[in-house]
Amino acid sequence: MTSALTAARAGRDHRVVVIGAGIGGLVAALQLAQRNLQVTLVEAMATPGGKMRQPVVDGAPIDSGPTVFTMRWVFEQIFESAGRKLDEELALTSLPLLARHAWSERERMDLFADPNASREAIARFAGPAEAARFVQFCQQARAVYDALEGPFIRSQSPTLLSMAGDLGVRGLAVLAALGPMRHLWDALGQHFHDSRLRQLFARYATYCGSSPWQAPATLMLVTQVELDGVWSVRGGMHALAQSLARLAQQRGVDIRYLTSCSQIEVEGGRVSGVVLANGDRLVADSVVFNGDVSALTENLLGPQVRRATRALSPAKRSLSALTWSVHAKTSGFPLERHNVFFQSDYRNEFTDIFSRARLPQTPTVYVCAQDRGTDDAVPERDRLLMLVNAPAEGSRTLTEPEIDACESHSFSLLARYGLTFSRTPQNCLRTTPADFHRLFPGSRGALYGMATHGWMSAFARSGAKSRIPGLYLAGGSVHPGPGVPMAAMSGQLAAATLMAHLDSTSRSHRVVISGGMSMRSAMTASMD
Repeated sequence: MTSALTAARAGRDHRVVVIGAGIGGLVAALQLAQRNLQVTLVEAMATPGGKMRQPVVDGAPIDSGPTVFTMRWVFEQIFESAGRKLDEELALTSLPLLARHAWSERERMDLFADPNASREAIARFAGPAEAARFVQFCQQARAVYDALEGPFIRSQSPTLLSMAGDLGVRGLAVLAALGPMRHLWDALGQHFHDSRLRQLFARYATYCGSSPWQAPATLMLVTQVELDGVWSVRGGMHALAQSLARLAQQRGVDIRYLTSCSQIEVEGGRVSGVVLANGDRLVADSVVFNGDVSALTENLLGPQVRRATRALSPAKRSLSALTWSVHAKTSGFPLERHNVFFQSDYRNEFTDIFSRARLPQTPTVYVCAQDRGTDDAVPERDRLLMLVNAPAEGSRTLTEPEIDACESHSFSLLARYGLTFSRTPQNCLRTTPADFHRLFPGSRGALYGMATHGWMSAFARSGAKSRIPGLYLAGGSVHPGPGVPMAAMSGQLAAATLMAHLDSTSRSHRVVISGGMSMRSAMTASMD
């Protein structure tokens, strides 16, 4: 009897409860249903998506969580495994312009998906020598990405020993040349002499909720992720969650919205079910928890699963955010879909957040204009998400005067750089770190789980397998980390790990999901 048949037979009566319809939970539920397991997904909110939320502000749905669609091959693989094509489920538009950056009312520079166009833009902005250094930087970023994708990103809970073996001589040489113990900011100083360019690429550390002065240099691989392509999604990023939820239901997943879980039960040393907030009990042979793992260690799901994973100290929490979802007529600054407004004292922003536990006095402001970038049309009113990095909730909660002061600094910066619009209580929704903590229990508002600080942090995140037999973990707070494609991959890893444990003939439960470079679309232009 083949191992596949053994797992299939075991799966017919195997009941799984997935907690949380974020992207990781949706993918795990879909893939487990594809393997004929009985899957129930419970979600506290009224819609799927988790952090991929889309509140309606002044009559307009506004993406108010993740705004960037990258690593398209991940989703092509997920939809293909369910017998569908990504393009048939979602309307995607490739964005030739990745982001518009501003340092003053006169200093502006665009970064493009075509690295040749970016090289020319950098030459005009900072000179031909910096453009040449950009080419070298892209080459190193690609080498780092290619080296780490299989051994780290697609591997379930990699260790230092497993990575060293998987990297091989070539991969180890790539990391040695990079200096893996060097911080991202220091590594960027080897490539860029213009502090503005160093600032631009250092911002990629914030994609993992981290400081460029503490994040490892390996995070430069995010550059390659964006050069491989950035897309907009018709209907917003929330449409991705809705599409996965529909597909999961078509494959037999029982999705229950407005259904909170209060406890995960354990009997005989392994998971036995979950208790819902209304007192109902769902029997389960396995549970996939797709929430912030700190909710487990902080006893929010019951004392029996408190030891399921390592507790995260408050000092190691990632960035939170202060955001504004706005529906307003704009003028002045020529918005693209993604826009970043920098201030000169970049280091102080992260010192404020991570050392002083306060909102930045000199914030960088990110603005996503969700109706821009796909054509030349200018909407009558823009749907905007504006974001400033903020500390997670620690020993104290930010006060209203602090928040108001940061808001004033942020919108004054935008006006100084030329972007003007009117805000009213009706057309603007503000979300604070305390609000994010209420939305995502256990997180303390940290949007990315653990900050990626120090080179060993790569091995500190929990993997799909918990310490409790039958309990599996997914979401942005576990490996391979935050971001929509990474959270989706965590769902794949959780499902694959569960299925490997069902296969009694398997000699190894180490899981590496397929895909990667072999599935990446050939979209990265070559540089002459």
